[in-house]
Amino acid sequence: MKNNTFKLIVILFAQLLTIMDIFIINVSIPSIQNDINATNGEMQLIIASYLIGFASFLITGGRLGDLYGKKKIFIIGLFFFMISSIACGLSSHSVLLMISRFVQGVSAALMSPQVLSMIQIFFPDHENRTKAMGWYGITIGLGTLSGQFLGGYFSSLTFMEESWRLIFLINIPICLLAIFLGWKVLDESKNSSESSFDFMGIFLLATGLFCFTYSLTMMEHDNERMKNIFLLAVSTVILFFFIKNQKARMEQTKSYLIDLKLFEFRNFNIGIIAVSFFFIMLDSYFYILSLFFQDGLKISPLHSGEIIVFQGLGFILASIVSPTLIFRYGKRFLIFGLIIIISVLIAQGYLFSKHSSFLLLYILLFIHGLGVGSIIPSLANIALSGIPGKLAGNASGVYVTFQQSAAILGIILIGSIFYYFLGTKPLFIDYQKAFIAALFTNILCLIVVIICIWRTPEGLLLKKK
Repeated sequence: MKNNTFKLIVILFAQLLTIMDIFIINVSIPSIQNDINATNGEMQLIIASYLIGFASFLITGGRLGDLYGKKKIFIIGLFFFMISSIACGLSSHSVLLMISRFVQGVSAALMSPQVLSMIQIFFPDHENRTKAMGWYGITIGLGTLSGQFLGGYFSSLTFMEESWRLIFLINIPICLLAIFLGWKVLDESKNSSESSFDFMGIFLLATGLFCFTYSLTMMEHDNERMKNIFLLAVSTVILFFFIKNQKARMEQTKSYLIDLKLFEFRNFNIGIIAVSFFFIMLDSYFYILSLFFQDGLKISPLHSGEIIVFQGLGFILASIVSPTLIFRYGKRFLIFGLIIIISVLIAQGYLFSKHSSFLLLYILLFIHGLGVGSIIPSLANIALSGIPGKLAGNASGVYVTFQQSAAILGIILIGSIFYYFLGTKPLFIDYQKAFIAALFTNILCLIVVIICIWRTPEGLLLKKK
């Protein structure tokens, strides 16, 4: 058990890097933009390229782990994450940084599915796996906090020019340590019955997901709206042909990229629906909250970041204590956590104003973090419970792909609702109306998640006696 705990620490290095590098660039945008002379549109693509590469290759990364070994693909992902981080840190032009960030996202897509699937393998019994998923949740919280803190800290250093480059170069020692420890302590695990790979499936899936995530990410650009709608339609057609291709290859007993038998597992389907609606809510919430704080309440970016840190602290605390409570109360605890989030969103809609004290903002964000931290680890646990070991990597890749695609979709859809109520020349009252409309939509998403949790078998979460 102690040996598996050390293995868990090693693989969570990769999860820390994956989450940290989503957030670490946000606070450094002005410094980067000034030093490499990037336009606003180029900066948006630099930020989005990581998420596009990540979401487009997660399923491929999971399948590679199943076929060629989770340890091997995990270490390869770490190596290329380190190389692409160096390239990001040395980039002198926006295009180079954009490409490097995309490769960084693809590298993260190789690592991330191996983390979830190896947790299922290292901790096959329910109790220890639930505790491990709690640490997985803690790592997400630490990655979010450290990303925002380190981004601001490195960008403000004055002992060197262009100190923002350190936000990427800091990944080098972490990657080297994780590669060394991973090589030494991790055991190899793969599906030895298969050896070939579905390269046509990779092409169709990666192309379809790339078009889908790119078009969603850039949808808010009015001058490119028709192009992005066209790309969205193209991605739908490509993904339709991908599914037909996978069905045909399975019937012909050829190699395939996604085992469609995954969707025969009831818990997996429940988990996929739940995580999709939860992340439509979560990422759009942070996006809207940042706009409302800075443009509506006129809170500075530095103070906005400080407030959101309290959300992360609540997240980490809940991730620590939630496994014990889940063992005792099962899905009732998760539903309680979702009700807490809904209650906080309602309170924020009524109480957030120009006269709100920082103490009130800290408290409500902290409670929100408690609710979120009690839910996220369990969603993955629900989806992946009962999945055979040979499908673990594939299931993990599909799970995180839905999660990331839903996050992007939420920002676009709920962001559009926010901007619709905001209008063209908004006053503070318009910001309040737009914020409340976005929160109402988030609450509807959480109600769907509650229904999914309610339909989860009770014995899946309770401690086995």
